[in-house]
Amino acid sequence: MPEEKSKYFVVKQKAVPEVLLKVVEAKKLLESERVMTVQEATERVGISRSSFYKYKEDIFPFYDNTKGKTVTFVVQMDDEQGLLSDLLHIVAVYKANILTIHQSIPVNGVATLTLSVEVKDNTGNISKMVEEIEEQDGIHYVKIVSRE
Repeated sequence: MPEEKSKYFVVKQKAVPEVLLKVVEAKKLLESERVMTVQEATERVGISRSSFYKYKEDIFPFYDNTKGKTVTFVVQMDDEQGLLSDLLHIVAVYKANILTIHQSIPVNGVATLTLSVEVKDNTGNISKMVEEIEEQDGIHYVKIVSRE
């Protein structure tokens, strides 16, 4: 029988079923030591203990498992002076180490940027970095295409 490989997906929070988000909440409560038992954590977030145990090893916030990894993003952005510089400044503030960067020639005033960064121990929360980039004027979208 061939060995089954694990498959991972990066999805936005709005696409994740509520029960899985509640498992993450319960895990955070337990880690913060605001609650002492799984029963107490699951009651607070409104899920059963069996749901918690069923999914607890299968879901985690993206940034929890990125240290020491390479993350590649695709960014679609307006061709505006200074926008790339602003984006790179955000990456620098979060202390992600840029490994590769490629910007396409703009077509109809829109360029595609591919950016690979190394996530070090001192790198900030990658999810928040992506959110901050997405909030910039002139950024159409940011997609995480790989994490190795």
